[in-house]
Amino acid sequence: MHLSRDIVLLITHSGDFFTIDRVAEALSKKGVQPFRLDTDRFPLEVELTAHFDNCKIYHTIEYGGYSISTEQVQAVWLRRIWEPKLSADLAPKFREACIRESQATLNGFWDSLRNAHWVDNLECINAANDKLRQLRVATEVGFVIPQTLVTNKAESAKEFFHQVNGKMVSKLLTPLSRTMESTSFFFYTSVVKEEDLQDAESLRYCPMVFQEQIPKQWELRVVYVNGKVFVGALDASIYNTSKVDWRKPGVDVGVWQHYELPEQVLRRLQIFMNKLGLLFGALDFIVTPSEDYVFLEVNPIGEWGMLEKDLDLPIASEIADTLLL
Repeated sequence: MHLSRDIVLLITHSGDFFTIDRVAEALSKKGVQPFRLDTDRFPLEVELTAHFDNCKIYHTIEYGGYSISTEQVQAVWLRRIWEPKLSADLAPKFREACIRESQATLNGFWDSLRNAHWVDNLECINAANDKLRQLRVATEVGFVIPQTLVTNKAESAKEFFHQVNGKMVSKLLTPLSRTMESTSFFFYTSVVKEEDLQDAESLRYCPMVFQEQIPKQWELRVVYVNGKVFVGALDASIYNTSKVDWRKPGVDVGVWQHYELPEQVLRRLQIFMNKLGLLFGALDFIVTPSEDYVFLEVNPIGEWGMLEKDLDLPIASEIADTLLL
């Protein structure tokens, strides 16, 4: 079945729920046809064809009984790009090549949509995911950031530990998983104890990020959508002090609460997002007991469903409006 000409493509994966459904629903209410593309279903269940000749280039996608072409897509929401789910019957020696070719084919499809309106542009997302660039830009716009060390040198890590008076956490520059499900292998922010540094020589195999541990009164998830800001706050005193990262499975974080950012933080946030070229982002801040706002990071495709669900914040509707600009 062919859909109407004006389509908004929603790029995600088959395990995604709630947020993707809310944005699709918001688009439908605004009279626009959403088309969900589960990237992990390609190539087994999604059929993609690209035609090239001297006169015309066009792509078609067939999935879920529907067919669309590049020309029909007016906007794209890049929610998630996932690795293909391949059959267990596929010989291991072919698996890597099939994944690589599938991803290359999808990359060509994304390129064919370069004239559509993206939230957000893939190149901007990839650039903004650089955590060290985030910290640099954050300081340029005036945000307070934690003292940070990135190193593969054991002695530097030990010196930094004493520099921050033993209040140190560690994390990676890149996630080991792109999901926040409890079954995923995801390296959360963790406290570093002095005995942990006995194995610091292993850093020569993999550099790590070390930061001073910031005292918390509130932890904020700030969702930015094209200049609009939606904030959820967690009372840091509720959960166990040994749990440094509220995203860890099993952490009782209490309830999300409404929170209003000061005007100065809002101004810096706008400049920060403009510098990264992002229309959307999920940012994490700590509010200290002395009411300083400390920037931690921005995730260009971060989670926000819990804020819409628990606080009734109209984030999906705002994303839909931004897609239709």
